[in-house]
Amino acid sequence: MWRNIAWKKIAIGFGWITSLASLVVLMSFIEVKKAEVVCTGVKVYIPGNEYFIDRKEVDRILQLSSYSLVGRKMEGINIHNLEKKLQANPYIASAKVYADMDGLIRVEITQRHPILRVMNRFDQDFYVDEHGFKIPLSQNFTAPVLAANGYIDELFANRIDTLHTGLAKEIFKTVQFIKKDTLWNAQIGQIYVNEAHEIELVPRVGNHKILLGNADSLSTKFHNLKIFYKQALPQVGWDKYRIINIKYANQVVGIKTDSAMADSAAKRRIAPVKKDTTTVKQNSIKDTTSQL
Repeated sequence: MWRNIAWKKIAIGFGWITSLASLVVLMSFIEVKKAEVVCTGVKVYIPGNEYFIDRKEVDRILQLSSYSLVGRKMEGINIHNLEKKLQANPYIASAKVYADMDGLIRVEITQRHPILRVMNRFDQDFYVDEHGFKIPLSQNFTAPVLAANGYIDELFANRIDTLHTGLAKEIFKTVQFIKKDTLWNAQIGQIYVNEAHEIELVPRVGNHKILLGNADSLSTKFHNLKIFYKQALPQVGWDKYRIINIKYANQVVGIKTDSAMADSAAKRRIAPVKKDTTTVKQNSIKDTTSQL
């Protein structure tokens, strides 16, 4: 019995040795074959709707026009170095370069996806991508994104960088919220920062401005604004207000235009009426002609 067990152990050990030896031989064969393989071409794959980078730009980054990879032995091509060159480009979020056994080098590129364009008060102009990184503008492509301007202090050093100021982070947070909502993504056309460093939204429909203030309680503020749009504006018209103030989470204040104020004053001379206040789910919607 013990002899049988011993022979089984010897057989298993011999099997492992044979397998390892076969693996070493196979790896050696692969290395020899790899050393003989030459580059037959470069295949570039760039998915997405952005057009910051194209095949011509990839060729330029890899210097393929002056230093062709095709025809060179694969063992003499530094794949890792090619990846590093691509990843140094500000419009490339990630790059993967690998080669198959037929000598074809494959390049897979993921471009940065901007969601905001910032024009600060120092006349600097840059994008902010979906992860909150600042990237430069491109001569090849203009991204159709929300633009923010006004009294914005966020600086840009013409390189990939994170957002530093609290206001810039609040603008970014606001844009993230707007993009996730189909209604507000269609309605909000621009962001402006006033002298008080408060965020104002410029809608595509209507001549009013929306005073957001900051990025606190965004869900509540935009919910109140939606109620105001549904209940108040259809009654008085989209051109009656110059400012819709939603910066307080518990109320919406509509400030009328000069013409609407004159209209209301004329009506009051004929028949004085009480100020109209509508309460909806503990949030008050006020119609006023006074300053905030």
